[in-house]
Order: sequence, then C-alpha cells, then structure tokens
Amino acid sequence: MSIVKKRFDILITAAKQSISQTFELDKNITIIKGILLTSDKDDLMYYRGSQRIEINKAEVVPDNYESKLLLSGLNLSPNLRWYEIGDMPAGNGQVKISYIDRDDTRVPFEAYRVSLYLNCVQTD
Repeated sequence: MSIVKKRFDILITAAKQSISQTFELDKNITIIKGILLTSDKDDLMYYRGSQRIEINKAEVVPDNYESKLLLSGLNLSPNLRWYEIGDMPAGNGQVKISYIDRDDTRVPFEAYRVSLYLNCVQTD
C-alpha cells in the first residue's frame, strides 16, 4: 500500500455559475483519508465559493459548505493541510463535486480554476 495524491479540476467561467462534475478514481485506490481545495485565484474561491462533495455517493461535505473552510494556509506543514475524513472506502471510485460561485462585492468575478485534492491509499 502507498499514499497518493489525486487532483481534479473544475473551471468556473461565469459569475454565479453552478457546476457539478463527477470524477473517477483509479481502480487500485481503496481508501480516501482527506480532502483539500485550492484555486489559481484563492481570493475568488475564498469569498465566492461553496460546494458539496460526495465520495462513493456518500456526502462528505454538505450543500453550501463554504470553500474557505477547506483551504489551508501556507503557515502549515504540508502534512497538516488536509481536511481529514477518516478512512473512507473508495467504493465505486466516484467523486462528485457540486460547486457554486456566488456574488461578493469584495472580489469582482473573473474566470478561475478550483482544484480538489484527495489524499488516498492505493494498493500496489
């Protein structure tokens, strides 16, 4: 067994966009230990974003969960940056994210990328 990091990207191309995307994990991934969100424009995701995340059709992050709660600061060790979800079985290997961009006067909209990282266990 080994630990691997998987990354899945969604592109937010319009203000107030709601996007839902399902990603497939590799078949040899058996457990997901943690999640992390990042963006190429962190301020937009921080102020404007919320999401719901499902793994194997089980809700891990509920509707309208603010993205800023899944971001990590640079002042943390890389090993402490994960939102730990325990040892969740990968099951059918499907990861679904439903992301919503909301209006916020602090940051005007421009297109941005949201990246979902998973901290996974895979069998060799």
